[in-house]
Amino acid sequence: MKAVAKALKTPRRKGKLASKPAIVRPRRDRVLVEFPSSLLERADQAARSLEKNRSELIRCAVEQLLDGLELKRFEAELAAAYAANAQMNRALCQEFEAVDREGF
Repeated sequence: MKAVAKALKTPRRKGKLASKPAIVRPRRDRVLVEFPSSLLERADQAARSLEKNRSELIRCAVEQLLDGLELKRFEAELAAAYAANAQMNRALCQEFEAVDREGF
């Protein structure tokens, strides 16, 4: 029975067993980063407490920093767009002010 279940789960191509699909991993490049001793010790302690290795900790920290910078840039663009359209938005509000009051 187990052999039948295994055979049903194993894909076949033209009567032959299919090879396992290749796992696509993102390309990784090595970098050399210098840390002061005290910062490296703190990073290693944090990595241990988070159950990560040093590389994972550094990748995560860089990713969080970049995500924060992108969010700040987006928020600045959004604020600029609101400011640029403020006059038009006020005009639209004044135009529909009478309609808004009809429901009360």
